[in-house]
Amino acid sequence: MNDNAFGRVEMEGTQASLVFKRRLNHSPERVWRALTDSAEFEAWHIGTATIIGGASGHIEMTTGPASFHWTGRILTWQPFELLEYEMNAEPQEHLHGGEQSIVRYELSPVDNGTLLTLRHTRLNQRTAVGFAPGTHALLDRLAAHLDGRPLPNWSTRYGEVQSGYPEWQD
Repeated sequence: MNDNAFGRVEMEGTQASLVFKRRLNHSPERVWRALTDSAEFEAWHIGTATIIGGASGHIEMTTGPASFHWTGRILTWQPFELLEYEMNAEPQEHLHGGEQSIVRYELSPVDNGTLLTLRHTRLNQRTAVGFAPGTHALLDRLAAHLDGRPLPNWSTRYGEVQSGYPEWQD
């Protein structure tokens, strides 16, 4: 496994962030399409999504085995460079306090590909620690989708990478 594929959980006070950097062997235009086209997004993500792009756009999705329901406004829409949106969830069975977080994808061209930097901010520590291996698994699925390879099973991949992330301590 490529250790560079592991993300970081960063704490600042009571707020946590996830930060991942991945080099993808595809152009920023191709990566952008996989992130912003609802059908493409659903092809590699787990769940359903409606993405309405542009400055007044919004996103709505249901994700994960727990079927978290998220909604939010598009905050930044700079094609092939930067996508940022809110992920707001009401309290749910496995997300007791709900969340009001921000997801940011930065795309930078590199030789024959794209450096993708994902920042998921304004999370509480428990959610960030729980989401870290899941986000890792999703980015593995994104890379496989872009490469035309079979997608790894999300749950299996989550279990494989979970030990590489911190555990929640009450």
